[in-house]
Amino acid sequence: MIGLVVAIIIVNFITIKVHKKQLSYSQILSVYLFSISLQLLFDIFVDFKYHGYWYFTRDIDWALFLYQLFLIPSVNIIFLNLYPFDKPIYIKIATIIIWDIFIFIYECIALLPQPWGYFHYGWWKWWYSPLLNPLLLYILIKYFRLVTKLEKQ
Repeated sequence: MIGLVVAIIIVNFITIKVHKKQLSYSQILSVYLFSISLQLLFDIFVDFKYHGYWYFTRDIDWALFLYQLFLIPSVNIIFLNLYPFDKPIYIKIATIIIWDIFIFIYECIALLPQPWGYFHYGWWKWWYSPLLNPLLLYILIKYFRLVTKLEKQ
């Protein structure tokens, strides 16, 4: 739990510092709600139904909402603020790879024993995450582009 609280404080501090680069407040709200929705949808199946992984315990914990409400959306907001939308494709790919590595390192830290860690594997293998995270980041980018397109209409 200590690791989660420390991560939430650090990530939200960074979010406050970088949030005015590219995203408007309506975009931030949209990304925030999309991030929570996608995370919950994914967790309903992989965590709660199939027990591929879990947070804290195998049951639904109130502490889980700290992660889903205050960590994941903030990380996604930082990512989108720093993502090089106007750069060549190789820079975009490199950015996604760097973020994938960063997310995987954080996942490894979250796997530490309590009080620092809070994440546990069931049938989920460590290498699933580095393969899946670029797809999730790509979905986030596409969603953000849809939001910006709709705002212009």
